[in-house]
Amino acid sequence: MISHVLPTYNRAPIAFEKGEGAWAIATDGKRYLDLGSGIAVNVLGHANPDLVAALTEQAGKIWHVSNLYQIPQQERLADLLVDHTFADTAFITNSGTEAAELAIKMVRKYWHEKGEDRIEILTFEGAFHGRSTGAIAASGSEKMTKGFGPLMPGFRQLPWGDMAALKAAISDRTAAVMLEPVQGEGGIRPLPDADLQQIRALCDQHGALLVLDEVQCGMGRTGRLFAHEYAGITPDIMMVAKGIGGGFPLGAVLATEAAAAGMVAGTHGSTYGGNPLACAVGARVMEIVADDAFLAEVNRKAALFRQKLEGLVAAHPDVFEAVRGQGLMLGLKCKLAPTDLVKAGYAQHLLTVPAADNTLRLLPPLNITDDEIAEAVARLDRAAASLA
Repeated sequence: MISHVLPTYNRAPIAFEKGEGAWAIATDGKRYLDLGSGIAVNVLGHANPDLVAALTEQAGKIWHVSNLYQIPQQERLADLLVDHTFADTAFITNSGTEAAELAIKMVRKYWHEKGEDRIEILTFEGAFHGRSTGAIAASGSEKMTKGFGPLMPGFRQLPWGDMAALKAAISDRTAAVMLEPVQGEGGIRPLPDADLQQIRALCDQHGALLVLDEVQCGMGRTGRLFAHEYAGITPDIMMVAKGIGGGFPLGAVLATEAAAAGMVAGTHGSTYGGNPLACAVGARVMEIVADDAFLAEVNRKAALFRQKLEGLVAAHPDVFEAVRGQGLMLGLKCKLAPTDLVKAGYAQHLLTVPAADNTLRLLPPLNITDDEIAEAVARLDRAAASLA
């Protein structure tokens, strides 16, 4: 008999009723050190006082009015996003998948308005852009696309990091190149800065748009506000979500004025997107995370965490191969199924997230403490020892 909750997840037998910073407290009272952060969502930890205050203040005023009216909180968030990025404009969504859908529409509308029949978007194997029919068509993963009938046409997947394949595929008929600067679901795989610079140059050479998906790697996760900043390039369109709401459902599409020119009144909409409640929280997240001193601390903690993880890999050569990633978006490449380590972590009251390419994802809140980093590695050490 089917469960009342549609069984599309293999859920762990743990339920949480409270959270405090990097800790999630289960219904049985056990405290778990959370290195998953709701899959890179809770960038400031659980029940962050600043976010609780922003949410509570706005909740006592007004929650929803619809985009038929001006929404000051939405304008505030858009101002912050534009002021801190390459973008000239922003559309606020409720999720990363919604952001991906708009990004795809924006690309196609751009070329339609130019009177050019360009629809092909080049993407990369291992990508994850969401679970709508358009987003799964973009990723091309058989696991996600199988059984869902004809997919949205116009996408072509290339091998991850294969610049020769990209050079051969891109042409004056290419509408856009879309990619994650650091693949998350694909196994914490950063694209080298030189490759990202070359992709930008190829897009410029052929007039194609560059679309970056920073849903998982953005919002300070890599030690910069957005991961592409390391390469010194800018996209034409960027998808943001997860961390931008600090736990509240929120996303955004950022774009240059040129890329967004075709998206006039009536071309896109959202009932809940940009609601006052979500935007009040998102604005507070931006104020905290975009601060240079905060990002400097992320980098310091990332170096500490990585150093300790390198020691962990050396101590368990039968379990781990290497550490990879950037900032506090780290992965442990494993010699066994990462799901085994996730389960072993439960026994140590530790929460981690599996990924493709035999990788265990470590995505702690960006304000995790040094002591909590040490405790996390100690628990990972015990989990690995139990599997050796």
